Amino acid sequence: MKKTYPQIWGPYNRAQQKEKGDLQTLAHDLCAGVVDLEQGRGRPRVALADMLFCMIFKVYCGVSCRRVMFDLKVAYEHGFISRLPSFSTILRYFKKSKLRQYLVQLIIQSSLPLRNVEKSFAIDSTGFSTSLFGRWFDFRYGKLHSGDKRQWIKAHLMCGVLTNIVTAVEVTDGNAGDAPYFVPLLDTTTQNFRPREVIGDKAYSSLANFKHADSKGVLAVVPFKANANAVHGSGDPLWTRLYHFYSLNNEWFDRRYHQRSNVESTNAMIKMKFGERIRSRTQVAQFNELLCKVLCHNICVTIQAYYELGIEPTFWEQGEDKKTA
Repeated sequence: MKKTYPQIWGPYNRAQQKEKGDLQTLAHDLCAGVVDLEQGRGRPRVALADMLFCMIFKVYCGVSCRRVMFDLKVAYEHGFISRLPSFSTILRYFKKSKLRQYLVQLIIQSSLPLRNVEKSFAIDSTGFSTSLFGRWFDFRYGKLHSGDKRQWIKAHLMCGVLTNIVTAVEVTDGNAGDAPYFVPLLDTTTQNFRPREVIGDKAYSSLANFKHADSKGVLAVVPFKANANAVHGSGDPLWTRLYHFYSLNNEWFDRRYHQRSNVESTNAMIKMKFGERIRSRTQVAQFNELLCKVLCHNICVTIQAYYELGIEPTFWEQGEDKKTA
């Protein structure tokens, strides 16, 4: 009989009941570590930390910028932001391409409280639908066919398999392949964590990815494709060694590979809680909105880790460089 682990309801219930208030506190602490943009000539702009907080909280609440203004007014009264911007200002900041690097850095920073917990990581991508449609054309059987197809964007992410914390993320259009993002996601993760293994599906099965993981001292638990041979065309011994090792240790491999389901759980957590639809209409705003969804997920995970594991969510540790423009 398979061993099951019951939910410890006390800490879970406390985390859920206090999540909205704690998220504002943690989002404020995260954004406070961001160095503001240089002020040019003209009217003083709203502090970047305030705008990032408003963007995060807007996505967390899951409503339009106009309807979230009451919640932001309450946040202003509680001191989470120093100035209450208009809804149009929030919309305008979503369209700023420069904010993408700040949101990515905040996602990385939000994962650091769990750096001593996570040792195994899983990688995958998932699609989010937009409200836009693109025309497609196909010429078959002597006839021209056309129609409208909904446009998608993709989140390529790596997460810890114990807590589902996202340690690295890249956002692309819906047609981007998965394999090229193995290297940058692993590089970002190894900057702050010490992974023993990274688990991915066959989309990441390539010699370049295996060699890069090996150079980092990480075992790539990635199945070989059905048409793969024991000897790679380049003759590289790493490919042959992994091929035979996985083939001769099927039970061990299956146990390790089963952990990949956790990245599917992470994708589902983000979509169920913050929606699988992107509201924004321009690509820059869509990418920023999706990054805010991932950041909200990470903050919620750190809140749950605080109540269930007793891990204090501390950001921007002393001596650590803050994100600058």
